[in-house]
Amino acid sequence: MLRLHFTDADLAKIWVAPGPDPLWETVLGIQLMSRNGPRSFGEWRRRARTELRRKGVEGSARLVGAAAPPASYFPDFLTPPEGRHGLEAGLEALRATPPDRLGRELALTANVRRLPRWFAGLAAGERDRLDELAEAIRCVYEAVIRPDWTRAAATVEADRMVRARALRDGGVGGLLDSLRPALDWRAPTLRMRYPEDRDIHLEGRGLCLIPSFFCHGGPVALADPELPQVLVYPIARTEGPDAAPLGADRRLKPLGGLIGRTRARVLTALQGSATTGELARVLHISTASASEHVRALREAGLVHGNRVGGCVIHSLTPLGEALLHGVTEQLDAA
Repeated sequence: MLRLHFTDADLAKIWVAPGPDPLWETVLGIQLMSRNGPRSFGEWRRRARTELRRKGVEGSARLVGAAAPPASYFPDFLTPPEGRHGLEAGLEALRATPPDRLGRELALTANVRRLPRWFAGLAAGERDRLDELAEAIRCVYEAVIRPDWTRAAATVEADRMVRARALRDGGVGGLLDSLRPALDWRAPTLRMRYPEDRDIHLEGRGLCLIPSFFCHGGPVALADPELPQVLVYPIARTEGPDAAPLGADRRLKPLGGLIGRTRARVLTALQGSATTGELARVLHISTASASEHVRALREAGLVHGNRVGGCVIHSLTPLGEALLHGVTEQLDAA
């Protein structure tokens, strides 16, 4: 059982991450590829392994898998908070991990799972080893996480809307209650099933909730209670990760031929509502580019916007939904 203890100050500092974190998704995705992974991810796992072989990055996957075993502990330095700002920011922070922290966290990892000899150099603080690990994470992300990023981001955004509604209607207690049954809020403590019995006292630092597409089985917290605290939790899906072939949404190719690939990605991402800035972050494009594509889709009658406070929330019109659903029906009938 894991118990997070809140003060009044912590309750004022709870927030939901703006989108999926690429480093957390990569680490959790590689853990799903273990032979003992859940059956519901079986087809995705098979396709991911095929893609790793096709791109010649199986060695990178083995390295990341050894660093982050599907066990009760894996190093916190693999998932720095900067990852919520994007892959490059996260990898830059990872490369800056102090040598003493590398040694300490890898020693804890070795207590739960034997590490390959390669990690001795990393534990000693060798920077070239750290660069190699960062590059391995990038290779795995590009091969098996990024192809599904649009769908993952859209699903996470839908979850964020659920949390926002719960916060609006029920305050912080409503937000935390909305995470049932995975988490149990009994003020001032948030409880959840966990591989080990732990208590974390937030002591005014607050908590970042990170919805995750590839998280499975239960929430995940950082092991070091002194770090800025996050709680990664599995999102509820109406479709599993096996719903479409690896390589992103099947609709992108036919839609891309009709309206252009980037606009197809924007349209697909707007199955959940989003601001221009959120679209830019999710799709890894500039804000100016996202704004231009949204404007074109709006002029075509596929997207409309609602002003809420100081921002505009974009979503699909009935015509936009019909276009997406029509492409899906044609693919399913093929």
